[in-house]
Amino acid sequence: MINEKKYTKAQLIFLLVLRFVIGWHILYEGISKVMNPQWTSANFLQESQGILSGFSGWILSNSSLLSIVDFLNIWGLVLIGLGLIFGFLFKPAAIAGSVLIFIYYLSVPPLVGYEYTLPSDGSNLVINRTLIEAVALFGLALFPTNEVFGLDYFISSRQKGTLQHGRK
Repeated sequence: MINEKKYTKAQLIFLLVLRFVIGWHILYEGISKVMNPQWTSANFLQESQGILSGFSGWILSNSSLLSIVDFLNIWGLVLIGLGLIFGFLFKPAAIAGSVLIFIYYLSVPPLVGYEYTLPSDGSNLVINRTLIEAVALFGLALFPTNEVFGLDYFISSRQKGTLQHGRK
């Protein structure tokens, strides 16, 4: 059974704005790393005290692996950000972004007894901006903002229009 949902214009605009601002934040994080040839994830990985600390240590123990992780992190951020902003492959971008940011959260969780040398976004306990952004991205993936505005919509509309007129 298909449950056709109708969203108000205000709801869709809010979701589009949310998609854009999160996309901008992620894109900017990626671009700032691209522009800094000295950037590496090593400092962040050294801070890991969460359940991924062993995995972080393994990455740090191999400089080739660290270089691969740095490359994937930088360009993953750029591509996810672009996908969100332009609505291209939106759902995969939103889910990938949610997973990536949740990995950041699990690596450096704001829990009692954990102290970090890197600056944080204030005093947090369990829930911080990183977790909120990961959850928001996952939530965005559940809504059809790509069917309202973005390259996914444009491509889908063009394909439907072409198929309706019998052209291939």
